Amino acid sequence: MGIKKYRPTTPSRRSLIGLTFGELTLGQKPYKPLLKSLKERAGRGREGMITVRRRGGGHKRRYRLIDFKRDKFGVPARVVSIEYDPNRTSCIALLSYRDGEKRYIIAPQGLKKGDEVVSGEDVDIRIGNSLPLKNIPLGTTIHNIELTPARGGQLARGAGTFAQVLAKEERYAVLRLSSGEIRRVLLDCLATIGQVGNVDWGSISLGKAGRSRYFGQRPKVRGVAMNPVDHPMGGGEGKSSGGRHPTTPWGKPAKGHKTRKKKSSDRLIIQRRE
Repeated sequence: MGIKKYRPTTPSRRSLIGLTFGELTLGQKPYKPLLKSLKERAGRGREGMITVRRRGGGHKRRYRLIDFKRDKFGVPARVVSIEYDPNRTSCIALLSYRDGEKRYIIAPQGLKKGDEVVSGEDVDIRIGNSLPLKNIPLGTTIHNIELTPARGGQLARGAGTFAQVLAKEERYAVLRLSSGEIRRVLLDCLATIGQVGNVDWGSISLGKAGRSRYFGQRPKVRGVAMNPVDHPMGGGEGKSSGGRHPTTPWGKPAKGHKTRKKKSSDRLIIQRRE
């Protein structure tokens, strides 16, 4: 999917960079049985309090039910269409299985309408096919990788992301993610062959603040522009820089301070992302 620039007819169009959507199937509407209403929570938790700041509004959407598990083994499926999904950066593909069932999957780079994909233990190493890591050759590019068997893919699901199989050690496969992280994943976990499509997504420019609001992103106010009652860096005569190291509104260091909690899965990470 390529990118396109616009004539500078307005100030916002001057910096606007969009996608051509050449990979999408023209005139294809979403498959209604796989649509679900999506309630806008505006960054609020179950108690109604704001837990994530600067979210709200946004265009109304419907959620597409995606098959991250790929657990329909041995049944070939034909790609009916490649569609846009407003809830994620990658495109999605509608599959029609031989028994009549239809499911959405994340569309890998190079998958086209009419192609055939299948999931199973010993399927061909072909774009869109899903199989366990133990049966995937070294050096293969994969995406939609499970961390726990039968739980569904959790790694490499965003536009243009991928992982590469580096080695296999006892019960684990060693993977290098597109972020630079190297980690171990159980050999029984499923993964899909290929790189996630819509690779040019990272090159787009929204062009104006109004398009950010369509995505539910609200304005960000600097801490030094606030009053002392609202932020530790607020107040002062004139344009003050705060007079202290950058902090959050609750006084915690905002740059360089490690906040990640120790997890049991950390032992599987060989090298952190760069």
